[in-house]
Amino acid sequence: MTPPLSHLRRSRTPPPGDTGQEALYLRSLSDRQVSVQVQLRDGETIDGWIEYFDDGMIRITRSGHPNLFIYKQQIRSITELTRRRLNRNGSGNGTGA
Repeated sequence: MTPPLSHLRRSRTPPPGDTGQEALYLRSLSDRQVSVQVQLRDGETIDGWIEYFDDGMIRITRSGHPNLFIYKQQIRSITELTRRRLNRNGSGNGTGA
């Protein structure tokens, strides 16, 4: 007699926790200086572009406001606002507002 299908499901290994895609996407946003909107878990939204990131946080550069370091665990979502590159002084078109 063959084992039930549920036995086969248990023998599968789970997918990897880290595929590296997050780092590739953040690097792409950073290199292109894409304007993004970061929504935090408490509902606050922050507009800017990702200047730097590592395993635990991102740095958001903002026009006319202080730059921020945000822990990734506090981020709900990151949305691209525009694909246009910001000027050196941090201003640009299409901030989404």
